[in-house]
Amino acid sequence: MVDSFLDDFARHWPVYLSMPFVAAVIGYLTKRVAIEMMFRPLRFIGVADPWLGWQGVVPRNSARMIRVSADLITSRLVDPKEIVDRLDPDEVTRRIRGPLLLTVDQIAREVLEQHHPRLWEMLPVLAQDLVIKQIQAGTPALVAKVMADIRANIGDLLDVQQVAVVALERDKELLVRLVRDISRPEMAFIARCGIYFGFTLGVVQTAVWAITREPLVLPVFGALIGWFTDWLAIKLVFFPREPRKILGLIPFQGVFQRRRKEVAKQYGALIAKEVMTVPNIVHGILTGPGSARLLTMISQLVRKSVDEQASIAKPFVAVAIGTQRFQEMKHAAADKAMTHLPAMALHTTPYATEALDIGGTIAEKMNRLTREEYEGLLRPAFRQDEWKLIAVGAVIGALVGHLQALLMLG
Repeated sequence: MVDSFLDDFARHWPVYLSMPFVAAVIGYLTKRVAIEMMFRPLRFIGVADPWLGWQGVVPRNSARMIRVSADLITSRLVDPKEIVDRLDPDEVTRRIRGPLLLTVDQIAREVLEQHHPRLWEMLPVLAQDLVIKQIQAGTPALVAKVMADIRANIGDLLDVQQVAVVALERDKELLVRLVRDISRPEMAFIARCGIYFGFTLGVVQTAVWAITREPLVLPVFGALIGWFTDWLAIKLVFFPREPRKILGLIPFQGVFQRRRKEVAKQYGALIAKEVMTVPNIVHGILTGPGSARLLTMISQLVRKSVDEQASIAKPFVAVAIGTQRFQEMKHAAADKAMTHLPAMALHTTPYATEALDIGGTIAEKMNRLTREEYEGLLRPAFRQDEWKLIAVGAVIGALVGHLQALLMLG
């Protein structure tokens, strides 16, 4: 038997020596394929969904993953009242003062020219400017009242979960990018594991082949290498959750758990940049569950402000244009103010982004999560279709092993 082995080794020594390295390549390739299958393609490619074709695990399960992410953001990471209390109404007013005064000037002139063009044209330019400045004088107080109402009722006005869901559903690539960016080191770890584990199993494969010369050994070991290394690599991303020591000496912990502080900072920055942005929050407030009441309140405040600023000339106004026309002018001013409201709010973006510090808040609160809750950031991307990724690794490993057998027996 020994002579037979030595004779076979002499004739096929390059193949024998290459077996562990081929196994390492199998391990690596199956991991790379599994990683790409996590994220690509964005849409199903095939003929019979879901049986004959494929869609990336993350985009395919986007609805569930969005719900999980939104629930986490809503319940544990972002408190609307906490963040909105950081906004200083005086600073908000200062930031939008220039654009606000220009907008008020535009609205006032448009309304007056539309509802009583002759009266407006008859006024000297100085008098026109005086009327505009009188109206503008009330805008800081108006902004303060709106801010006070928003702060007092932010829980009813802003649905953080809806903001997150809308942002993530609007762009599936955003969810893929979010998962891929925070898991990039974990993906690299999985690929490296394929090399190490594959090489180790390849040594065993070589020994078994040398003893048995059984053609099935290579495809079977190839399948085992693909399956086992995929399964083990994914497990080692998350487990053990708590730090352990191998042989009481070597510290060891799941890669994702070990990178907690780094992930928290990165995840917070991504959510602040892509999801809970000031434009998205403004849109959420203006279209959320309490938006109708808010817009009605703002409209009433605008009409009241027009009343207050026109109080000096109100008897003249009533005689010149009539009470009914004056009411129409107030409503028109309120309607126009509503159309300019989103743009006005967005002028605060640089200040609000810094003041709200959503990224820092999320990072801080993520570090308070339990290990299971923290794991939930990434684990849903693997859990449901994990077996498919492992199965693909086994199939690829078996095919490569079969090619090895053909080479050995050829």
